[in-house]
Amino acid sequence: MFKEPLCSNETSSDCEASLGIVNEIELTFGAMFIALLIWSLANYLHVSFNHLHMHTPGVKLWEAKFRSVSLRLGYVGNTCWAFLFFPVTRGSSLLPLVGLTSESSIKYHIWLGHLSTVLFAAHSIGFIIYWWAMSGQMSLMLEWSSTYVSNVAGVIAFVVSLGIWATSFNRIRRNFFEVFFYAHHLYILYVLFYILHVGVAYFCMILPGIFLFLIDRYLRFLQSRRRVRAFSRRLLLNGTMELTFSKNPGLSYNPTRSCLFMCQLYKQLSSSLDHLQVSTEGPYGPTSSHFLSRESLVMICGGSGIAPFISIIREIIFRSTRVVFLLQKRENSLQEKQIQNVEMPTPTSTPASWLCATEREIESLQPHQSLVRCTKVHFGARPDLKGILFDCKESDVGVLVCCPKSLRHEVAKICASALAENLHFDSISFSW
Repeated sequence: MFKEPLCSNETSSDCEASLGIVNEIELTFGAMFIALLIWSLANYLHVSFNHLHMHTPGVKLWEAKFRSVSLRLGYVGNTCWAFLFFPVTRGSSLLPLVGLTSESSIKYHIWLGHLSTVLFAAHSIGFIIYWWAMSGQMSLMLEWSSTYVSNVAGVIAFVVSLGIWATSFNRIRRNFFEVFFYAHHLYILYVLFYILHVGVAYFCMILPGIFLFLIDRYLRFLQSRRRVRAFSRRLLLNGTMELTFSKNPGLSYNPTRSCLFMCQLYKQLSSSLDHLQVSTEGPYGPTSSHFLSRESLVMICGGSGIAPFISIIREIIFRSTRVVFLLQKRENSLQEKQIQNVEMPTPTSTPASWLCATEREIESLQPHQSLVRCTKVHFGARPDLKGILFDCKESDVGVLVCCPKSLRHEVAKICASALAENLHFDSISFSW
């Protein structure tokens, strides 16, 4: 059984808060990580408070403790940075080992980025207060010591991190994506001055993540240099684009996996398609289609969230027609009849075209019945999601959602109900 996508009237700008939807495992590991940071800070302070005599003579005890807390906050922030680059290493084999995709792991990068920036900001502001209000040595901010840490390098790294952080919030990232994109590349400058500030010993702590990220980024760069030719394009409603391009015969991928395009698509598609070539990366996303093994599948989307569901619908149609073909082949072989090669027609339109009625309808799995005729379309209000989901009586129902935050949370709450033991919630996200 398969139910049609349900559309939402919410805009894509409302999609996905930084926290997103978290499950019990994520909450558990998140609590364990926070506990690790608290324990680390407590251990650092316990050791440092016992050796305050090492600080400058004449400094008051509470001032020395304040300086020690500020310093150790930077140590704890370094722990966050040790994990920061792993979630954004798209081609890493580490993510599938723990059941993550490149899209679903982005939220961990966001959490770690916010937490590390807060800790480093507290570290920096603490030293500014110490030098300005306590010791009266503001000139130390511009010190470049040849034997100890470089304070001025730390100040530069702090200012750069604030620029990266300020442009990473949802409002900036969604409305001024290029500002966010190019500002995020300042991480190169940040890492450089970070190394000059903390030294090689502490940099080795974050080196594994940076090393894997740089290898992944280089491989993605090489992949994007190979251009593919676009065959056809369509401009749909609300600025939506459909692009068909050539595929390497050796490339295999599952539904819901996506590619990254590296060109100004809309401007190019609005003018001419002649000689249009695109650079692509990927595909990225789930390596398995476990949701297709469910007894029943309900897909709920909003806005651009329909994109991954189009590939699922096509996969379901393809698998169903291919089963039909193999069954016919077996029957003919049993009857010792000659079998001729049969080419199955490929769908030439998408669910978007069914609603726009611009092309012919794709045939459904039932003979002589179009998919549009067996689809119920509701206008004017959001469908009764609770009624629809609770009406699914099968023992194993997969509920796929790719939609704005409020709708996603609503569906997750329904699936978490004690009355919905047969509903298995699964979220697809390609935008953070």
